[in-house]
Amino acid sequence: MTPKNTICLWYETDAEAAARFYAETFPDSSVGAVSRAPADFPSGKKGDVLTVDFVVAGIPCMGLNGGPMFRQSEAFSFQIMTEDQEETDRLWNAIVGNGGQESACGWCKDRWGVSWQITPRVLTEAMAAGGEEARRAFEAMMEMGKIDVAAIEAARRG
Repeated sequence: MTPKNTICLWYETDAEAAARFYAETFPDSSVGAVSRAPADFPSGKKGDVLTVDFVVAGIPCMGLNGGPMFRQSEAFSFQIMTEDQEETDRLWNAIVGNGGQESACGWCKDRWGVSWQITPRVLTEAMAAGGEEARRAFEAMMEMGKIDVAAIEAARRG
């Protein structure tokens, strides 16, 4: 059954490679239909991948190989909740180690330019607690690239 709402991500030419990477990296992720061009067209040829249906952490997506006209930006990101440092490290390292780049406060970018927030649950819980606990966790996070779970837990305790 086709979902009523699907996120469409624009790639230059690597939608299928991106979808396969996401499916290998994130739980509850998979690659579905791959649509190919039925004939030659101005920027490609018959058989080229046009779109790829995929799921990332339960969210239905479509990758569109649209050429170089548009680029990804930090205005869109996937936020992936992690349960512990091991999961945080695994996901962060998979993205950054596959040609991606680190950013600040738990954000990183994959090699296709898609932004990811690898967010340990302990951080969102600290922020939801409010008050001094949230302030301390927030200040600790502001000094980090990849989130350090132990440092957030220490900040929560004061």
